[in-house]
Amino acid sequence: MRVVMFGYQTWGHRTLQALIDSEHDVVLVVTHPKSEHAYEKIWSDSVADLAEANGIPVLIRNRPDDEELFQRLEDAAPDIIVANNWRTWIPPRLFDLPRHGTLNVHDSLLPKYAGFSPLIWALINGESEVGVTAHMMNDELDAGDIVRQESVPVGPKDTATDLFHKTVDLIAPVTIGALDLIASGKKDFTPQDRTQASFFHKRSLEDSRIDWTWPAADLERLVRAQSEPYPSAYAFHKGKRLEVLAAVVSEGKYGGTPGRIFYREGEGVVIVAGADARTGRNHGLALTRVRTEDGRELAASEYFTAMGGYLTSRP
Repeated sequence: MRVVMFGYQTWGHRTLQALIDSEHDVVLVVTHPKSEHAYEKIWSDSVADLAEANGIPVLIRNRPDDEELFQRLEDAAPDIIVANNWRTWIPPRLFDLPRHGTLNVHDSLLPKYAGFSPLIWALINGESEVGVTAHMMNDELDAGDIVRQESVPVGPKDTATDLFHKTVDLIAPVTIGALDLIASGKKDFTPQDRTQASFFHKRSLEDSRIDWTWPAADLERLVRAQSEPYPSAYAFHKGKRLEVLAAVVSEGKYGGTPGRIFYREGEGVVIVAGADARTGRNHGLALTRVRTEDGRELAASEYFTAMGGYLTSRP
């Protein structure tokens, strides 16, 4: 089939490479300009560079809503559009233009985790598996019928980076498998159960701020979700920002006020956590490694020279 590809960052790059390696013919690529956004500088393999290296025409757009782009698409006469990690709305006159419509590839197990940063949100929320879904695009974001979907388990120590590497390897088989089904003439795919749908916003630095009223298990997953190369989870100690690079749920249960720097346990320093910490029934979060505002990385046991005081969510 003749394919136009809309995509960005490493997700789009992997999709384009899979298309180039397949029997399908990529006739045009549309991608976003480079971004200085903290999250968009991560996994930033260039779709434009890959297309140009393979002699494929490239258009750079923030939004696909201009007449020149529409005309270029009409001239390309695609059988299908394939999109992955396209960050702005694609209007119906574009996604309905090819005879087979538009296939969107999304890194979650739809209908859950539509929208942005699905792997990070899924890890924070304690999901047991993540994956990649190829679905037909309609006028509701990430809501069209599912053509193909594959999953991988989430391990107890997985970081968001681990989940990225697990799921990015699913892009090629999911995308090409879905295209093969469409090319074979199959038209009836699996409708999404919209009662199970959830939609998440882009993450920002504010979303990495630690709230000590969260249960320790949730905070431990937040730290793993915000591991390198993502901006680290952070709190404030004596008015200065302190990044939490590694932590575990404490073995013991600790009572008091959320955020209290309380007790040395093993190689960690336990911080009281949970909205009902006053009951003494909660595990704490044992910090094991931190980074100071001036960039020094230290074992938490070395940084906290004495117990007492608080880690706060704001200076």
